[in-house]
Amino acid sequence: MMATEEAEQRLDAADVLNAKRTLVQLLARAGVHSGDAEHLIGLVEAGSLAVARDELGGLARGGPDAAGTPEAKDEAYVSGWLAGAGAVTGGLAALAERVLRETVGTEPSAAAPGPRSPVTRMEVERAKVAVLPLYLSFTTDSDLDPEVSEQVLTAVLGTMTARRRAGYAGRLTAFASEHRARVRRMYAEYGPGSAIAIHGRYSLLHSPTSIAVLERLVTAPAPLREEWDAAELPPAWLDGLGTAWDAAA
Repeated sequence: MMATEEAEQRLDAADVLNAKRTLVQLLARAGVHSGDAEHLIGLVEAGSLAVARDELGGLARGGPDAAGTPEAKDEAYVSGWLAGAGAVTGGLAALAERVLRETVGTEPSAAAPGPRSPVTRMEVERAKVAVLPLYLSFTTDSDLDPEVSEQVLTAVLGTMTARRRAGYAGRLTAFASEHRARVRRMYAEYGPGSAIAIHGRYSLLHSPTSIAVLERLVTAPAPLREEWDAAELPPAWLDGLGTAWDAAA
């Protein structure tokens, strides 16, 4: 009886599909296009599988004891256990890759990169959600005009493929963590609360979008300037951000 009750508590494919359809319909009532909703769900699915793979991979590297399994009796047991754990994590990695590929497509090869896909409204919205908490971890909120902020983020995202945009929040978080001390000094000297006025070449530092622009300015300066010029954004903003970054070294 206990086994039957436990089995009944598990979600199967029909339950998952029902939840996805329900979420898409609810988001549609809120004005979110079904394609955008399905795209977000796909990213959540791929990310969940990737996180599960990483967590299980950590347990696998620790051996049977780390996973809470009975103590190994001999080398053959440990070898078999590790092989099984590797097969599971490898399967999860393959599933995560498949879902991500179905959601955002394949990554162009280095030999034939091809044109980058246009930036979508949902990608800009995801970027907004990513940059704000990072920005607020360094300074206070003092945003530029919302329309200008969207233009800035569109230029930033335009430097990446759709696949890289999908993982941009993680890349941005890693950048901010790696350079935390320097970024903090930069905002303290040139951002909100500093003696630098919000208007002028340092205007961008008063916007949450600045952390995204900075990451691209450091890691992909040429593509960023190309997208920046195409969007007809003020060149002085990039120059001011670069000056502030250099001064904080």
